[in-house]
Amino acid sequence: MTRRYLAPLCGVVLLALAGAAPAGAAPSGAASLLESGPLADFLTVFRQQGVPRQTIGWNSPYKPGTVVISTSQRRLYYILPDQEAVQYGVGVGREGFSWSGTKAVTMKKEWPSWRPPEQMLKRRPDLPRYMAGGTENPLGARALYLGSSLYRIHGSNEPETIGAAVSSGCIRMTNRDIIDLYGRVKVGTKVVVLP
Repeated sequence: MTRRYLAPLCGVVLLALAGAAPAGAAPSGAASLLESGPLADFLTVFRQQGVPRQTIGWNSPYKPGTVVISTSQRRLYYILPDQEAVQYGVGVGREGFSWSGTKAVTMKKEWPSWRPPEQMLKRRPDLPRYMAGGTENPLGARALYLGSSLYRIHGSNEPETIGAAVSSGCIRMTNRDIIDLYGRVKVGTKVVVLP
């Protein structure tokens, strides 16, 4: 079956799922099906991820379980045993908002709510003061909070920004990738951000 015939079928499936939950509802029904599971895998056939997740050989001075982010490469590495790492594509801070250093994961949240920090509201007074967690929330499906900073590693409802320098300092991942990383990372995990 070609894409020409499958595209209308996908539209019918999405419309049926959208009707299964009221607008703005928590992502427990249709939205969670779109983020993981067989339906997500089916829909992925029609969109290619710009930077696919992969396990690579990587000789690292960091212990297994450490997260290393290369801002210049726009990649995040979760260190595995035996000189391997899971490599993910990420979006990083745009010019003037990038940073480097070592932090620890202090909190993990599924479908986090979002309150833009004051610094962001000064630049963008049009932003809402609060957004409940859900598919429209800019923090996406999961968030890993870094130390006492304003920075997070989080999902994104803008997957086209992965591999770009576009954020206000947070590290963005596709929702599929942040869900995978979230399952691997524990509170207390060391996060090293390199220039």
